[in-house]
Order: sequence, then C-alpha cells, then structure tokens
Amino acid sequence: MSRIAPLAPPYSEEVQASFDKLMPEGMPPLGLFRVLAHNPRVLRRIQRGGLLDPGSISLRIRELVILRTCVLCGADYEWGVHAALFSGAAGFDELERLAQPSTPSWTDEERAVLEMCDALHSAASVPDALFARLSGFFTEGQLIELVALAGLYHAVSFLVNVSRVGAEPWAPARPGASTKAPLV
Repeated sequence: MSRIAPLAPPYSEEVQASFDKLMPEGMPPLGLFRVLAHNPRVLRRIQRGGLLDPGSISLRIRELVILRTCVLCGADYEWGVHAALFSGAAGFDELERLAQPSTPSWTDEERAVLEMCDALHSAASVPDALFARLSGFFTEGQLIELVALAGLYHAVSFLVNVSRVGAEPWAPARPGASTKAPLV
C-alpha cells in the first residue's frame, strides 16, 4: 500500500507542463511522477537531472547501471518501469542476469560496470583497481556520468521505496522479487 498516494487529476498547470515534458504523448504520467508532483519543485529537478537523454554512454550501459542499482536497492517499481520501457532497446533479453553479475555472458566492460554499481552501493566509492579497469573502457567524462547515474538511481530508489508507489500495470515484476513491501 502506498504511503504517499499518487496525485490524481486534474493537475495544476505547472504539474501538467512537467508531465507533458516527461511522458510520451498519449501515455499517462507514471505513478512515481504523480507522487513527486506533491512537490512540483522536486518533480522539476528530477526531470532536469534525469540523465535519460542520449548521453556519453550507450543505452545498454546506462540501463545496466539503472537496473543493477534498482536490484541492489530493492526498488522493484523502478526496475519494472525500466525493464518494460528500455530493456528491449538495450538488448537485455534475460533480465534475471542483472541479479547475478558473475554470469559469464557479461562482457569485461559490463562486468566492470556491474562491479562499480556494487561498490558504490556498498561503500560509496570504487577501489583503485576497479577504477583503473573502468578507465580502460570509459573516458573521464563517461566515468562521471556513470557515477552520477548510479547516484541518481539511489535517490530514485529511496523515493519509490519510501513512498511505496504501486507497480505500473504494464511493468514486469523483477525475477526473484519479494511480493512484500520493503521494510522501511
């Protein structure tokens, strides 16, 4: 059960303008965005700092960071949204592999990114040896983007886990996810 109910229409002009920028035409606003709409300033800031535009890293690597971070944080709502909207384009046909970073089918680059997500989640830093490996695959600007992306999705995970926003009806459940609400 949601702790903060998603805002229901009619929306203020300011909130509707944000939704229009965030959502494809004809698609209703996501539950998360409707929860954030209780604070239009936060909604705008998330919108502006979303990092879902074509950045300096590939879609596949971007989604790998987002999905792995959501797995680590238990953010099943956000995992389901990204699995539904982006996993096909990113080439993820076996989403359950994201919970198992040691799977041999990951490339060396992907394995390094998964290890980066794990290190950031557990220690808020990256060991020197892992940073050196990552530097072999990514420019300094891309490394900044990877870390910022992981940090942003920790914040998004906090929001969805604390608010307990309900799953989107079209979003898949994360393989192995608990059906119980997270304990907060």
